[in-house]
Amino acid sequence: EQTTKMTLTIYQVDAFASELFSGNPAAVCPLESWLADDLMQSIAAENNLSETVFFVAQDEGFHIRWFTPMAEVDLCGHATLAAAFILFNQLSYSAQEIIFYSRSGELKVTKKKQWLTLNFPLQAPKVCLLPRSVKQGMNIQPIETFEAVDLILIYENEQQIAELTPDFNQLKEITQRGVIVTAPSKSCDFVVRYFAPELGVPEDPVTGSAYTQLAPFWQSKLNKKNFHANQLSSRGGELKIEIKQQRVLISGQAVLYLTGEIQIG
Repeated sequence: EQTTKMTLTIYQVDAFASELFSGNPAAVCPLESWLADDLMQSIAAENNLSETVFFVAQDEGFHIRWFTPMAEVDLCGHATLAAAFILFNQLSYSAQEIIFYSRSGELKVTKKKQWLTLNFPLQAPKVCLLPRSVKQGMNIQPIETFEAVDLILIYENEQQIAELTPDFNQLKEITQRGVIVTAPSKSCDFVVRYFAPELGVPEDPVTGSAYTQLAPFWQSKLNKKNFHANQLSSRGGELKIEIKQQRVLISGQAVLYLTGEIQIG
């Protein structure tokens, strides 16, 4: 059977970073029309980054989809930031705002100098019980447990977040997407780490979508609507967060690492 050869442009972007080799790397694949789902999944697996993002022009904006090496996901912050960065900086998108249509509804990204701001739906967490597998899988126990899309573990201080060494096999047992750990900080408002071993991402360097759940939690604790947060992964990441009604504005910078071509067929 003849398959037509196809060349796709691919970019790799460090998102939530102001310099290379920090923040969270995402692969960005602009498409003229959708590829087969299994092909997009294969590309994401081959890239072996926490997310590969694909988009196709639609209406006034772009239809966007995100894939981890193992599965398609409903929402991804850093890869959306990376896609917007490529549109603004590589694909001559001239307006100051991009609309993405996604499984999680309409997402807008605006540009202000070096900062890109994601406009995401707020996802308020509720108190829950700490699952036994997570209790066994964490070397330090949290003081409170919440859940929304993810399981959210609250700790007393930044040092505990830095010293966590989870057992990823235990964390795979949870029913939520992943595990967020967070604590107040002296250097910023709060610090975060994120683990999603079930999705093939043991620790995610920076997790934009986690802040849609963290913003309402920290609003209730700190009684404010604007936050400066750091994700304490080995690569590190810096974010500015603002709550506006039922939306969370997540701002970060991004840097282009690579431009290449994928040969298919």
